[in-house]
Amino acid sequence: MNAHSTVTSPVLTGTTLKGLTLANRLSVAPMTRISATIAGVPTERMARYYQRFAKGGFSLLTTEGIYPDKAYAQTYKDQPGLADREQAEGWKRIVDAVHAAGGRIFAQLMHGGALAQGNPFRSDTIAPSALRPRGQQMVSYYGAGLYAVPREMDEADVAEAILGFAQSATLAIEVAGFDGIEIHGANGYLLDQFFTDYTNRRQDRWGGDIGKRLGLSLAVLNAVRSAVGDAVPVGIRLSQGKVNDNKHKWTEGEEGAAIVFKALAASPADFVHLTEFEAWQPAFSAGGRSLVTLARQHAPDLFVIANGGLHDMARAEQVLQAGADMIALGRGALANPDWPRIAAGKREARPLELEMLSPISDIKDGELQL
Repeated sequence: MNAHSTVTSPVLTGTTLKGLTLANRLSVAPMTRISATIAGVPTERMARYYQRFAKGGFSLLTTEGIYPDKAYAQTYKDQPGLADREQAEGWKRIVDAVHAAGGRIFAQLMHGGALAQGNPFRSDTIAPSALRPRGQQMVSYYGAGLYAVPREMDEADVAEAILGFAQSATLAIEVAGFDGIEIHGANGYLLDQFFTDYTNRRQDRWGGDIGKRLGLSLAVLNAVRSAVGDAVPVGIRLSQGKVNDNKHKWTEGEEGAAIVFKALAASPADFVHLTEFEAWQPAFSAGGRSLVTLARQHAPDLFVIANGGLHDMARAEQVLQAGADMIALGRGALANPDWPRIAAGKREARPLELEMLSPISDIKDGELQL
């Protein structure tokens, strides 16, 4: 924290999203913590982990990526699901704990596609095209070696994936009681595989230019909106970098970004959650605009959540000024689950201790207390 932090900072003022009142503009970014049971049911440890962020003053939490079906969606060993009632009731205990502490919580629904490295339901993987993903499996999530070559999805596979998102969203709202839904369209997972030029070589309606490659994400947004109704906040997370290719940039640059954000503005999405390594930086070239600024320009009515290196108050304020409505903290929140209270009191934040995330990125005992 620095001297720029004050109790009157816009970061600490309230806002609303689709009628949902939020006490400040600070949220917890989704972070994969693989601490569910083998059956994908959330645990008491997870409930305490999430509740501490609400106790610490964060007004909104977004869960780690949750797999929505028992086909090809699960990505990591011990990842939680929202594919059956038992899993949904496990999440209800977490939602209730967060609400009891004064917070709101969105379910992030995620399909791993070609990056699946720990799916007990299938021995193979699927993707838009039969191309081996770049990089290697993530060791901190029990992975080893190269990714498998996925099978190219046919129309039945696509329909099954869309249906999984919709059914999972219904469980999230009707059984678990979540306050909203975030579709994971970022970081190299299935929807991002369809969106990315080099992972999507399809010649059908799901491939082509950047607008067409966004098509599956839009189809999922439409299906989820139909499933949960008009009153529930629904949005999507987008990125350029991926867990297996963190330097990637959208090859269409600012022109492509304009197409994407205009399409989202015309979609049922209420918000877009943008994650970059440093959210304030030009998205494509020196002197250019950030993704946040481009989103605000081309989708003026969308609620914009920004994530990426914003645990410094001055940077957070800069990104709000650039057009974001809310700031999402990842590493900063892990080290400081009470970051909003630290900011309000103008105290110094704690540094992130990397051993929290090693050798496996599960929830550690030390993370369960404020």
